[in-house]
Amino acid sequence: MVSRVIPVDPFDLVIFGGTGDLARRKILPGLFRRYCAGQMPEDARITGAARSDLDDDGYRAFVAEAIREFGGGRACEDGTLEQFLQRLGYVTVDAKGEAGWAELRARVRPGLVRAFYFSVAPSLFGDLAERLRQFDLATDQCRIVVEKPFGHDLASARTLNATLARHFDESQIYRIDHYLGKETVQNLMAVRFGNMLFEPLWNAQYVDHIQITVAETVGVGGRGSYYDKSGAMRDMVQNHLMQLLCLIAMEPPARFEPDSVRDEKLKVIRALDPVDWHHVVRGQYEPDGDQPGYREDAENPRSTTESFVALKCHISNWRWAGTPFYLRTGKRLRARASEIAVVFKDAPHSIFGSEAGRHRNVLSIRLQPNEGITLGVTIKEPGPGGMRLIDVPLDMSFADALGPDAADVPDAYERLIMDVIRGNQTLFMRGDEVEAAWAWTDPLIAGWETRGDVPKPYDTGSSGPDDSLMLMHRDGRKWREIRP
Repeated sequence: MVSRVIPVDPFDLVIFGGTGDLARRKILPGLFRRYCAGQMPEDARITGAARSDLDDDGYRAFVAEAIREFGGGRACEDGTLEQFLQRLGYVTVDAKGEAGWAELRARVRPGLVRAFYFSVAPSLFGDLAERLRQFDLATDQCRIVVEKPFGHDLASARTLNATLARHFDESQIYRIDHYLGKETVQNLMAVRFGNMLFEPLWNAQYVDHIQITVAETVGVGGRGSYYDKSGAMRDMVQNHLMQLLCLIAMEPPARFEPDSVRDEKLKVIRALDPVDWHHVVRGQYEPDGDQPGYREDAENPRSTTESFVALKCHISNWRWAGTPFYLRTGKRLRARASEIAVVFKDAPHSIFGSEAGRHRNVLSIRLQPNEGITLGVTIKEPGPGGMRLIDVPLDMSFADALGPDAADVPDAYERLIMDVIRGNQTLFMRGDEVEAAWAWTDPLIAGWETRGDVPKPYDTGSSGPDDSLMLMHRDGRKWREIRP
């Protein structure tokens, strides 16, 4: 099976923060892989822009090293890398001043799609937007890409949106969340809306509950100072998990186009009930041997910031009334895994008797590390001795289904950057989505700050604090095991 690659139109892409960690690990290697796949036209141009004092050759050497380290080793020795590097240039710019902007303007060609990737701190978004307008770099074909965090709370998100709106139309602003670019996340929409098999069952009548888990084995590490001002709720739940919740719960859009999809996602966020304080569990990982605990990583011995959060929430609409959604995410857990699990209800009556045990269908959508979709079904255990039932998976992992072509499936950043060039905002967040998510999140955070809640300690390599298990056990349910 060979995927069909459709080249995009010629473009100029400027990466502000072009020497930063995100550019080095994700953006530049992703662009190289798109070039290898034949999706990038020969006359595309990429310009790095940052404070570092480099020339074009120095930047190309920097990019070549990044691609060799993070590009998966593809086509680095047959001349393809050298061909790609010839499309790159570099300009030293001052985001808060005027140095370098005239040179950057001279490098960006008229009449083409031009995209500006803000791979910088959000505090610089306004300065960059203002200078793009001041130096006539902002045209009708201009697009800007902004990375999270999209604010620290509702007030700051509104301020940030207003700042960008002074210089760009909403149709030109691409708020990127790399989770939405994952192949399985998009396959979730295909499974839901492309198969008559599932959509009639996708409601409170047939679904017992839904679990969304994003687990990591790493700690906060070098991000300690940032993370301690954010925590798992702001860093993960308000954006990543919220977007997954929207996709799993939204109504079918009229068309698969940006505003139709984002309108339905927004309806889900606005239908979310406030979360009761006893339906939220916060945790903080403890030291383990020579591994420091959260407070050591954050260099804050009295920190009350959570590295783990689990919560139970409800959506008040006709489709989902009464069906709980359980969300959890954390650092230093047992395994690195991201999964959405749709747990269907029991059959209304078992003809096999109590000795057959309890069996439920579970649709598991795995986002990482092995992307794929599994449907658990109940069958008779082979062999004589009566009607013994077992659960078996109907598995569609991309590695098995696509064979050698699985390695060519674009990663999230590759796909999303190409969508920016095409002008497709379907997988990007709209400003009102961001604000609605903060409006739901802020009262939760304010509540535990008012009560003086302290995160529960949990062991490194565990599934989180014991209280998170009780969150499920009280309802007669249990979390699915975190597996790699």
